[in-house]
Amino acid sequence: METPHSTREIHLASRPHGEPTADDFELAEVDVPALDEGEVLVANHYMSVDPYMRGRMNDTKSYVPPFRIGAPLEGGAVGEVLASTSDRVPVGSTVLHGLGWREHAVLSADKVKVVDASLAPESAYLGALGMTGLTAWGGLTRAAAFQPGDAVFVSGAAGAVGSIVGQIAKVSGASRVVGSAGSPEKVARLLELGFDAAFDYHDGPVAQSLKDAAPDGIDVYFDNVGGEHLEAALSAMNVFGRVAVCGAISQYNATAPTPAPRNLALLIGKQLTLRGFLVKEYADLSAEFAELMAGWLADGSITFDETVREGLDQAPQALIDLLRGGNTGKMLVRL
Repeated sequence: METPHSTREIHLASRPHGEPTADDFELAEVDVPALDEGEVLVANHYMSVDPYMRGRMNDTKSYVPPFRIGAPLEGGAVGEVLASTSDRVPVGSTVLHGLGWREHAVLSADKVKVVDASLAPESAYLGALGMTGLTAWGGLTRAAAFQPGDAVFVSGAAGAVGSIVGQIAKVSGASRVVGSAGSPEKVARLLELGFDAAFDYHDGPVAQSLKDAAPDGIDVYFDNVGGEHLEAALSAMNVFGRVAVCGAISQYNATAPTPAPRNLALLIGKQLTLRGFLVKEYADLSAEFAELMAGWLADGSITFDETVREGLDQAPQALIDLLRGGNTGKMLVRL
């Protein structure tokens, strides 16, 4: 492939108030810089679109710096090395890195991970075999301290992380796995993936739907949603239950403070554990996780879904749609 002289990027044009709009993004054409020693030029094939990116659009202090106005957004990407000044990463390598939201990326060879595209599709390294899968594995086994026999509830269960969490729990010996999702089609898909029960949270109060789906209560709640779901889960928790708080997508576009669950006092009598986590905590699990997940994917114990949009210009709408629940499985943009 010919080395390009220019490329396209998606820049943050303005900070959204509430739900992002197309006006908050700008498609820009920029020159491709010459490589310094130890750098690589990557043609991105796929970029990841994730809920946490909404938080980085705000100018607030958090665990990761905010995106800068007038600069490209960032995120996971996988692609092919077109040029290299590093002996470690030769031309033709397939690599995983953190400079998505652009068609080409120049970065230090130390910032890319060479992956084997013959073992799995490239896109899997952004999903089930990548950060998404490690988030599911680490959150379930470490943050939630899952044990065989636990009854598990997953919110946002048709999403990239949630769908993997439920399948891992099932293959690891959960007594019951329940998921919530936002449409009848997604509920049907969860049942196909092996969930014991699933419900559409639009059909009525989450607390009642969860009680019907898990009449004997739950031991683990993997929270991707927050809000009403978290309150319902606390009510359904058995004694010594554990909550792993991965995300709170119901609140990401909020323009005013959102109410906390009204039943937090249940943590006392039920002796519950409520723990937030970041995937970077679980880097030490990467090798173990990759071996396990590769085996599960190979034997069909776990499968994954992808929602793929075509072309860099579709990336802003992909994020907007993701925050509206417009994905099943991992949201990706093919470049």
